[in-house]
Amino acid sequence: MAHGSRRRNPASLFVAAAAVYAANCMLGASVAARIVDTRNFRWLHHLLYIATCTSVGAAVVSGSVGRSRQDRRAALAVLPAAVPLAAIPYLGTHTRRHPLVALTVAPFIVAGLVLSRSAADRK
Repeated sequence: MAHGSRRRNPASLFVAAAAVYAANCMLGASVAARIVDTRNFRWLHHLLYIATCTSVGAAVVSGSVGRSRQDRRAALAVLPAAVPLAAIPYLGTHTRRHPLVALTVAPFIVAGLVLSRSAADRK
């Protein structure tokens, strides 16, 4: 394989997706608890949301075309996270529904991360 066409390990994208999602949840919880005031930079939470969606999508694609069965299993495990992530902008942000829907993403992120790490350990 040529240097420029070398495939990367999909596990790193699952780690990135989990890290960005965790950062977004921590920021959202901090704002809800009135620990952090984001009135002057609300865009940060939106940016982290977009980064979460993008990194989850990248992890799914990378895992789907991964070489191992475990990579593909990791992609399938995180794929359902797309449903609540897509719903969040339409459910309102100032209700109890927003954090509850956002937290439904967590099990899929964790499952994808665990499966991708076990795939990386086997290589």
